[in-house]
Amino acid sequence: MDIAATAPASARPVAGRDLTLKTADGVTLPATLFRAEPAGDGPAVLISAAAAVERRFYRGFAQHLVDQGARAVLTYDYRGIGASARDRGAGAYRMQHWGTQDFPAALAALEAAAGEGPVVGIGHSFGGLAIGLSGLSARFDRYVMVASLNGWYGRTREPLSVFARMNLLGVPMSRLTGRIPGSIGFGTALAGPVFRDWARWCRRRDFFFGDPAVPEAARFADVRLPLLSVGIEDDQWGTPAAVGALLQRFENAELSEIWLSPRDAGGPIGHNGFFRRDMQASLWPVVTDYLLTGVEPVRPPSPA
Repeated sequence: MDIAATAPASARPVAGRDLTLKTADGVTLPATLFRAEPAGDGPAVLISAAAAVERRFYRGFAQHLVDQGARAVLTYDYRGIGASARDRGAGAYRMQHWGTQDFPAALAALEAAAGEGPVVGIGHSFGGLAIGLSGLSARFDRYVMVASLNGWYGRTREPLSVFARMNLLGVPMSRLTGRIPGSIGFGTALAGPVFRDWARWCRRRDFFFGDPAVPEAARFADVRLPLLSVGIEDDQWGTPAAVGALLQRFENAELSEIWLSPRDAGGPIGHNGFFRRDMQASLWPVVTDYLLTGVEPVRPPSPA
């Protein structure tokens, strides 16, 4: 199936072609590859989603990147989210597999489709953690993390509410039904074991970094590429303390950090708002220029 759109800046037709990916452990994932005709000569871009957010949310941003010259852009869904929360094998899904299995499969598909040339990436929330878990950072020229953080509930803006919704509502529901629905407020539906991993990590001050079930956390020290962290000042999850607790794990990366505020956007942003289509003129250029050209944005390094 093809999804067509006309990008307003250059009026080049940007087409999105749906794909099916196969991970090394045998799980199939839906993905969409965006390209223009003629193709741009910029880097290929991998977009990795936040927890409980489906790839369709990033369609506008993917089209924008292609319109601005990206050679190709790939979005994909992690296992156990949305419709796949009901998969027959969902009882074996684990959240770290998003980084250790799903991310590598998506990267391989992008590299195969885009051909020779540089590859860059952008991860939203969990998608920023995926670059560390994957062990594949050396295959990227640079990477952007938007609203990525250490998720311990005590660093959020509403810790008691977060703790209660995850552990007193979400965890029991996931055990009773095998999944949690999107209606309880964490995004789209999630497979029960995936949600319980998320909830368990959020109860830990070190998130998954001290969890013996996630030995891949040691790979964060191997990340040495240029890494741009984009914090959002009104993000209820990604407070400066939560973002800082994550960034210290990238001890060998070439780190840059900027913060965007509602003043920059002309209104509230929140945890997911950066990728809304109405942010194209105000916020997207800050990241687009860095992804496609490597030019670092000039912004305050931390909230006022």
